[in-house]
Amino acid sequence: MRVGYAPGAWDLFHVGHLNILQHARARCDYLVAGVVDDDMLERAKGRRPIVPVAERAEIVASITGVDEVFVETQPDKLVTWGLRPFDVFFKGDDWRGTPQGLDLERRFAEVGVEVEYFPYTLHTSSTALRRALELLEGAQGAGGASVGL
Repeated sequence: MRVGYAPGAWDLFHVGHLNILQHARARCDYLVAGVVDDDMLERAKGRRPIVPVAERAEIVASITGVDEVFVETQPDKLVTWGLRPFDVFFKGDDWRGTPQGLDLERRFAEVGVEVEYFPYTLHTSSTALRRALELLEGAQGAGGASVGL
C-alpha cells in the first residue's frame, strides 16, 4: 500500500486545495493530509490563519479521498515522516528546482520517500481571498456598508 502525505495550511479552503488533495489521492492508496497548526503558520507567514487548526482539520477530514488528517506542530517534514510515515510526499510545484525543494528531495530520498509536485490553481489563492477579506473589513471599519459573507 502506497501512503501519500499532502501537507498544507488549508486556510480559507478553495478549489485549488481540493485539486491538490484529489491529485494526491489519485497517486496513492491511502492519503494523509497534513494540517499545519496555528502557531507554526504564524511563525512561517507572520500572521495567524483565519480559520483555526481544529476547524481546518475537520474541513480537510471531510473531503472524499482523505483517509487521515495529521496536525503538524513542527516545521521539519522529516520529523513529521518519523511521527507519521509515508511513501510519497506531495508539494506544490513552486518548490520544484528551488534550494528548499532540492534539499527536501535529497533528505526524503535518504529514507526512501518520493517527492511529487503538483501545479497550483493560479486563479484562486488563499492569499488573494485573505486580501479581499481585509479590504472588506477595512471598508466596514471606515464607515462602509456592512457586507454579509
